[in-house]
Parts: sequence; C-alpha cells; structure tokens
Amino acid sequence: MARKILFVTTDQQRYDALGCTGNTVARTPVIDALAAQGVVYHRAHNQNTVCMPARSTMLTGQYVRTHGVVSNGIPLPLDAPSVAAHLHDTAGYRTALIGKAHFQPGFDLEGKWIENTMASAGSTGPHRGFEHLELAMHGYLRSWHYDKWLEANGPQWCDAYYPLFVSTGLNEEGGGDTDAPEVKHNPMPRGMYHTDWVADRTIAWLDTLDADDDWFCWMSFPDPHHPWDPPVDEVRTRLDWRDLELPPGHPGSHDKAVEILAGKPHHWLDFYEGRFQNAEGGPRHFVPAHMTHDQLREVSALIHENELIDEALGRVMARVAERGWDADTDVVFTTDHGELQGDFGLLFKGPYHVDALMRVPLVWRPAPRAQVTPAHVHEPVSHVDLVPTFCDIAGAATPDWAQGRALPAAPGSDRQWAITEWDSQFEQIGMRLRSIYRPGWLCTAYEAGPLYEGTEGELYDMTEDPLQQRNLWDDPGYRARRDELVTDLYDNLPPERPTKLAVEAPV
Repeated sequence: MARKILFVTTDQQRYDALGCTGNTVARTPVIDALAAQGVVYHRAHNQNTVCMPARSTMLTGQYVRTHGVVSNGIPLPLDAPSVAAHLHDTAGYRTALIGKAHFQPGFDLEGKWIENTMASAGSTGPHRGFEHLELAMHGYLRSWHYDKWLEANGPQWCDAYYPLFVSTGLNEEGGGDTDAPEVKHNPMPRGMYHTDWVADRTIAWLDTLDADDDWFCWMSFPDPHHPWDPPVDEVRTRLDWRDLELPPGHPGSHDKAVEILAGKPHHWLDFYEGRFQNAEGGPRHFVPAHMTHDQLREVSALIHENELIDEALGRVMARVAERGWDADTDVVFTTDHGELQGDFGLLFKGPYHVDALMRVPLVWRPAPRAQVTPAHVHEPVSHVDLVPTFCDIAGAATPDWAQGRALPAAPGSDRQWAITEWDSQFEQIGMRLRSIYRPGWLCTAYEAGPLYEGTEGELYDMTEDPLQQRNLWDDPGYRARRDELVTDLYDNLPPERPTKLAVEAPV
C-alpha cells in the first residue's frame, strides 16, 4: 500500500520562523514535533521569491523558466504539468487542495480566471488534477470559497479584515497601535478566521475518504503573508509587541542601513529611501526608511500568527491519527517564499536575493512505517525537488517533465547548489536576477535591462557574513570565486521555454 501525503504550505514565512529552525518567540510545537521525527532541511531554497512562480514550481516540479510563470501576473497554463494529476491518474490517489492556490492572478475583479470564479459557480473542482478544491486568499474579496462561507456563517465579520481594495484602488494605509504598513487589528473571533477554516475544511474532506484510500492533500494556509490582520485578541493574549527585540538582520539605525545598502546594487538603497517603488513585492508607496522600530516590532508580533497555523495543523494531525492513518502518512511542510521582516531595514519581498526571501523552512516527516531515521540535512535542496519526492512516497514513477530529484532523507548527499531567479513583470523595470547558492557562498548575477547594465551583482561569503551585509562582487580579491560561481550558475540553468508567457494582470 502506498503512503498518504499531507503537503502543508504557508505563505511568506521565513526559514527562522519555527522553533526547529531557531525561532525563540513563536511557539510551534506541532511542526517541531514533526521535525524531531523526520528530516529538517536547513538549506532549502525556492526558485522565485514571490507567490505565483514559487507555487507553480511546487505543482509542476519545474524551474520558473520552464513552466513560464516567471513573475506574478502570469497565469499558469491550464495544461501545465501537475503532480496532483499525475498521482491521481497513475497511482489512483484521491486529491484535494484546501486554502490558497494562486496559480492564476488573485486580484481579478472581472472574474477572468477559474480559481477566482469557482466559488461563485458553486464548483469545488476538478481542476489541475485536484478532485476537490476549497480556496481562500488574504482576507475577503467575495471571490473564494472561504468568502462565501464567511458570508453565510459570519457576515458581520466580512469587513473585519484589512481592506485589500478601496475606491481608489489598492489600499496602502497603515494601522494597529503604531500605524504600521498593512496592519489592522482584526476583531473577528478565531473560529471565523481563514487559518482555522483551512484546517476545518481539510478535516471535512479527509472525513469523506474511505479508510483504505491513498490521498494527496495540499493544505495551503494564506498566512503569515501581509496584510497582517490576525484575530487581535489571540495575538494580544500571546505576545506584546513592545517586548520584542529588533531582529538580528536589522542594521539598528538609519545610518547603518544606508551604509550596508550602499554596497549593494542601487535598487536596494533606492527602495529604502523611496526612489524605487517595490510594486511587485509590497505596497507601491511604502518607504522603508520611514518605518519606525516600533512599527517593525508590531509587524513582527503579528507575523507570529505562525502559532495559529501550528495549532491548526495540530488539529488536522489529530484527525489523521483518529482515522488510523498516522503511521502511513508523510507530512511535508514548507512555504513559497520568505519575508524581509526588518533585515537591512526593509519589509515585504521582491527582487532581493538573500536568505530572508530565498531560504525557506522545509520539514519532511516520513510516515513512521517507512522507518526513516530523524536527520538534519545542510546540503542545498530546492522546491523543484518536491514533485519527485511525492512520486517516491506514492511509489509512482517520476514524470519526465519534473526537473528536480527526490529529497535526500539523510545528510551526506551530493547536492551542490540551488538556483533562484527573478524576472520583473514590468518592462520599465526589466530586472533579471540569477542566483546560485553553494555551501558557504551566495552569488547573484544581474542581467542587462533598463535598471542595470549586466555587469552588476552580489557575492556573499556566507560563513563570514551570514547576514549578507558585505557585498564582495566588486572586490578584486574575490574575482576568481565570483567568476567560478557565475559559470556554475549558467552551466546549471535549464533552457528557457521557447515561447514566453504573457503578463496578463500586473500587480
């Protein structure tokens, strides 16, 4: 009998957000227990630092330049490869996706894409190989299954979320105690919030299955992605933002931030000081230099809604055990990309290829009957490796279209590198970054475009400078190492798809 697969993702969660990866504030005992029983990957990297490209890689097992969703705003073609379809069609798996999908643009007020119209049409699938889908996003926009559920079960709470849109367009206001960006104190009770809804609907779907069904369930939490608006009473009882220290990656002062950012390609400091609008990663008019330390502390406290995710996962794991499935269920936990969260004095995400955004939590708890020895793996692995891993768990052949390799279950593998790319959806920006991580080194080459000539880049000695504050790209003493890494990067990039996909909904 094949093993069952619970694939758990969060959104915009840092590598260091969990107890098992070093967090000392948020309590994540459920994930930490799974980590203690399984494999923790301390050098897992995504293939892109925003949602749609990263999620498309998880589904297809392909690099962004292959599946074509190189940026947000490009919908993944409906005929793109899907691990859910592969497991369903070749191994007889029951399949579901509960929570955030985001393979198509989410800001879709005209109802152009099926992910945003399924709920209104009364449909729960099938779609992309998932027999059953119930979808949610960040807050309430009347588009998704969660929105319809909230309208029916708690209509008084529909306006409790941070409003993603206002009459003039995207909302960029601040709130909370400190007027922090994209923050709102949400008065709704926890049971109405989308985190618990995702767990509830996952449990409900599991309860429709027969005891001997093999299943693949992607449980996808929309948090801790901005806007930061978890149920405020839950947060207040757990943590006071005034008690938080600034994160280790924060420069500590404006002058120090400027000093560090001045050593990087110019869009770093331009973002900090407001000359570069980071529209692909956060509010268009946010100026990080204007963010106070208290605002960062409040944002960080709200990001520790990670505890709510952990507790919701615990309820699902309890139901898995009640069904008698725990010994046969593999759990894989990760996120699509990270969050700057004060590193370098910045916030949100975007074209910034550093650990805060590229390095992601990844925990694999193999089914206990697989008898895998708990381990910590420090060799680089990637999201592109997830599809082959799911196929191995299911005893199914890995399809030819998958480009990764199954995750190693123990240290000592021959993994040498991980690659992450960025291609701007805006022609006037045209930023193209290609990064390679090799143990001890992180190198990013900037290709030519409107903002850069193609000679710029970043190089970090990750042993001596783990916070990536000293850019060695132009240091003559590191020229040979830089050239070696750039050659390695381009030798290992897969070829681009012959026809590029069009940006249909730039945000």
